Amino acid sequence: MHLMIPFASVMSDSGLHTLRDLTLPNLSKLFARLTPTQRTGTDEYTLNTPHERALAEAFGWSGDDGCLPWAAHAAAADGVDTGTAAWGQLTPVHWHVGADHVSLADPHALFLSAQASHTLYEAVKPLFESEGWSLAWGSPGRWFAAHDSLDNLPSASLDRVVGRNIDLWMPTHPQARLLRRLQNEVQMLLYQHPLNDERVGLGALPVNSFWLSGCGRAQAVNTDPERIVDHRLRQPALAGDWAGWAEAWRALDAGPLAEAAERARQDQPVALTLSGERFAQRLELQPQPLWTRVRRQFSAPAPYPLLAAL
Repeated sequence: MHLMIPFASVMSDSGLHTLRDLTLPNLSKLFARLTPTQRTGTDEYTLNTPHERALAEAFGWSGDDGCLPWAAHAAAADGVDTGTAAWGQLTPVHWHVGADHVSLADPHALFLSAQASHTLYEAVKPLFESEGWSLAWGSPGRWFAAHDSLDNLPSASLDRVVGRNIDLWMPTHPQARLLRRLQNEVQMLLYQHPLNDERVGLGALPVNSFWLSGCGRAQAVNTDPERIVDHRLRQPALAGDWAGWAEAWRALDAGPLAEAAERARQDQPVALTLSGERFAQRLELQPQPLWTRVRRQFSAPAPYPLLAAL
């Protein structure tokens, strides 16, 4: 069993305060049995998040920062024939224009229906096709584009940008010039679209732009039936909902972490990868002398210091 948990830690003071007060008995049991091994990541400014990088390594992928082919992977999962083209994911989003900067609202807050998404997708599609791009609709929140300029084009993960100033994360690579022009054209089209007028009238956020991420050509995936990626901490962490994040942590501890702790107790193969904004830390069950195991049962490291360092 290899359990991977994104957003296991955050850099928010409120989030860290919440984490410090959490009681997670099964995570503590795992810390008593597992040994920290591989650490992935550098800081909070990488284009790919540590959990994306750790999962890509588990998949057997290669690629520079911001050049992991998550779009092609997601497109294939949505039934798109990706072939050998370079793909990018176009996430319909709302840019909130403030007094000092532009921030990106969580796309989940759009509550975009399949019908509304299709309507907007069909409206912007000709802009891309006129420039030689191919578009595919995957789901209400996932549109996909294929074009040679997307090959090895660094782009920031959506998880890096939600709720933050987009200036730091906008692509500046020369390959992105056409993309920036298309983005301006899409924004002008969406600003005048009747569907957005209707959404505003209903009190919903208008869809006024898109975010490009996950660019590259598809790579083969090393499958592992024992690998479990649990994303339940993501939504409350991005929303700054620390009560919800704590509740999700407790549910994790009572569910997958309890199963992992029981497997570790039975000396079955167990690995745990905990990811924050800077690092992903892998812990594994490794052979230990009996006296070491007994000592660690009574002096196991507390989860908080390791999690806070992520």
